[in-house]
Amino acid sequence: VNLIKKAMAASGAQLFLVDGFPRNFDNLQGWHKVMGDEAEVEFVLFYDTDEARMEQRILKRSETSGRTDDNLATIKKRFRTFVESTMPVVDVYAKQGRVRRISS
Repeated sequence: VNLIKKAMAASGAQLFLVDGFPRNFDNLQGWHKVMGDEAEVEFVLFYDTDEARMEQRILKRSETSGRTDDNLATIKKRFRTFVESTMPVVDVYAKQGRVRRISS
């Protein structure tokens, strides 16, 4: 979080898109601890898709990506981690009315 804070300060910008963060409650707590009132999360941009579609897209990407982690076992593990660790954070923001969903 300190790296994000430093990059935000160095940029001189007022609005930011922080991609893929926070991924879990530890990240969220760290964000609040480090950022305090210095940055307000206006909303979470949530790309909503199901596991089958995600698998299909990543397996298609694997044909040209050269990434060794674009395989079915890793995809399933990523999805489980997302559901168990990240979705509860999304749910916190949803309860506050700060999630904007995009059907993807």
